[in-house]
Amino acid sequence: MSVKKKVAVLGASGYTGSDAIRLLARHPNVVISALTANAHAGKAMGEVFPHFFALDLPVLTEWEAVDWAKQDAVVCGLPHGATQEIVAAVLSANPAIKVLDMSADFRLRDKAAYAHWYGHEHRALYLQGEAVYGLTELYRPKIAPARLIACPGCYPTAALLALVPLVKAGLVDAHDLVIDAKSGMTGAGRGLKLNTLFSEAGEGLSPYSIGTHRHSSEIEQEIGVATGTTVTVNFTPHLVPMARGELCTCYVRLNGATVDDLRAALERAYGHEPFVHLAKKDEIPQTRNVRGSNHVQIGVFADRINGRAIVIATLDNLVKGSAGQAIQNMNLMFGWPEATGLEQIALFP
Repeated sequence: MSVKKKVAVLGASGYTGSDAIRLLARHPNVVISALTANAHAGKAMGEVFPHFFALDLPVLTEWEAVDWAKQDAVVCGLPHGATQEIVAAVLSANPAIKVLDMSADFRLRDKAAYAHWYGHEHRALYLQGEAVYGLTELYRPKIAPARLIACPGCYPTAALLALVPLVKAGLVDAHDLVIDAKSGMTGAGRGLKLNTLFSEAGEGLSPYSIGTHRHSSEIEQEIGVATGTTVTVNFTPHLVPMARGELCTCYVRLNGATVDDLRAALERAYGHEPFVHLAKKDEIPQTRNVRGSNHVQIGVFADRINGRAIVIATLDNLVKGSAGQAIQNMNLMFGWPEATGLEQIALFP
């Protein structure tokens, strides 16, 4: 039996970090070797997330106290802006470590775009150029040999999986894409915010960052790569009063294609994928179909407006939209079967 890989989690006290721990705890090829959360250093993980009470996990520590030279991989759940310099320090201490970053800090290839969307110059430009965009189904050959993976945002993961095969084949107009997206409250992070308090968010639905959400830049970047053109998408996210889950409804203009043509293109793209599934005709994707799993469900429907169609994709924002995709990429990087540790089916009801 081969020696298990040592995997650390940076930012273990956040939702994405905790879901990474939940998944890694049952991964047969790894041992969770270090957990960092500077604000909770010295605490047991079960104190921060009580559902881990039965697991024997490392005590939370400051990231500076970890011996990075002894780690084989790190899953990073730190917020954007806090990640760049820490990842740079980790890679300096151990150039061979594999980094799965779940923040936005290395997703954008253009330094000017990063500065525009995130409000400051990138602080590790030499690494930004090295990072591979970690949408597994699109960049598998580049992910496997890389050491720094920029895992996509949850909204871009759903939208791009739904749209890239269609725009790449020229079946829909890449310059007329409308994406109406909805996410559970964990997408807003674990910090205290007025708009995510139960009495503020419960029994309601609210759009946010209208016309200005940072994930627009990721979607535009990758649609642009697929088409070889510069595109601008209409993207509006909404918060839904549920803990986890995400659904993107994409409205597209057909380029002389039919709904069956769209279904055929998606089937060609994902027919052999372990986690991306084309729903049966007339089957409607729902967040409850994928909750807690690494699966994505995509459906295609005719619009009553002639020449248009509706493409719907759903996933769990904390799993395929974050921690699950990071582990899927980690499996590729270590040469393991891609679904290792990610075999959970959806939790229902």
